[in-house]
Amino acid sequence: MTELTEQLLSVPVVNDLIALRETIWLNDKVATAARGLLRTGLTRHDAEDAEARLQRFAPLLAQAFPETAARGGIIESDLVPLPAMQQRLEQTAPVSGRLWLKKDSHLPVSGSIKARGGIYEVLAHAEALALGAGLISLQDDYRRLLSPEHRQFFSQHKIAVGSTGNLGLSIGLMGARLGFQVTVHMSSDARQWKKAMLRACGADVIEYDQDYGVAVEQGRKAAESDPACFFIDDENSRTLFLGYSVAGLRLGKQLQDNGIVVDASHPLFVYLPCGVGGGPGGVTFGLKLAFGDNVHCFFAEPTHSPCMLLGMSTGLHDGISVQELGIDNKTAADGLAVGRASGFVGRALEQLVDGCYTLSDETLCRLLALLDETEGIQLEPSALAGMAGPQHITANRDYQRQQGLGPERMQQATHLVWATGGGMVPAAEMQHYLAHGKRLIAS
Repeated sequence: MTELTEQLLSVPVVNDLIALRETIWLNDKVATAARGLLRTGLTRHDAEDAEARLQRFAPLLAQAFPETAARGGIIESDLVPLPAMQQRLEQTAPVSGRLWLKKDSHLPVSGSIKARGGIYEVLAHAEALALGAGLISLQDDYRRLLSPEHRQFFSQHKIAVGSTGNLGLSIGLMGARLGFQVTVHMSSDARQWKKAMLRACGADVIEYDQDYGVAVEQGRKAAESDPACFFIDDENSRTLFLGYSVAGLRLGKQLQDNGIVVDASHPLFVYLPCGVGGGPGGVTFGLKLAFGDNVHCFFAEPTHSPCMLLGMSTGLHDGISVQELGIDNKTAADGLAVGRASGFVGRALEQLVDGCYTLSDETLCRLLALLDETEGIQLEPSALAGMAGPQHITANRDYQRQQGLGPERMQQATHLVWATGGGMVPAAEMQHYLAHGKRLIAS
């Protein structure tokens, strides 16, 4: 045991993490949205600029990926109520307010939340290259970038990324469609079907026996030695972060269309599965821009990979990994199998995230089976991490008092579980997940 580890044992929640106990940590540094947003170093203009870029690329996306045409080339997901799932959850513990699901699990193109950040960063890079070469102007129809001439131009450039699967899939599919040479460095826990899909679209997949951190490190090293290669850095990219943030800006209209009010008397709680932190961090940033102090965001992680909870609760951020505490970083929630959190996200959101909690693989799999049974919605294990949040918050009276949330406000609350992946899971693998979850329920 190192001296640092001994010091960390004085942080109560760390003992729960080491013991692999399901636990919740509430952030005593959380501040007003206005104050917390200043700490990010990013602004509303940055997020709106990302939205404008996605609008410029919408015609291209509608042509390149017909499944986006119904929304005019805008990659967006549905918002659906979960009344039957809420009733089932309430058999074990109450949920105040109403339960909803944000189906980023079924985003077009790559079937996960990574279709937001990953695709956006590829598009931002392509736009910068094309503008720099004088091939387009901001006023042009961006569909011309799909022409053989432009694909030939992009084929002279390389993109690399390290991934557990979903980010690599989004970047690979988008990059290859434009003509880039794409290399995805994938960790040992990445699913074989994701690797096969990447190879089928023309991406080069390099596999490692180690975890996500090694895949990113090796991808970064390879890109540094090649001036033609652009490395998409999931740990530190502001561009990825802003791609995700657009989801928060757009949510207001979706809520309004569903008759959902968000204000001081009608709080919004959002539960986001967290791996390295870029996706949930970017969404949180956008949500805080949209709803200010009326939205409360929580990150959810597996008990075997609690890197963000560890980093934020100790204040060490990317200065500590779960492996240093003897936690193995092995989980059925492969998209969340990250041992060291993004230092950028942890520090940027230090005053914006209300807390983090962990849940076991067994809980994830039970929730997966219950959601299918009650609502007919199928997700991959990592996407169920948010589903445990509403019961945590409904039960935590100390947190409610701290936030000035009395019983009346809690009854008027909206609990939004952000489903991050599962839309492209092969049927046989999904049936395996479901069968395992049903066995756990029955046991």
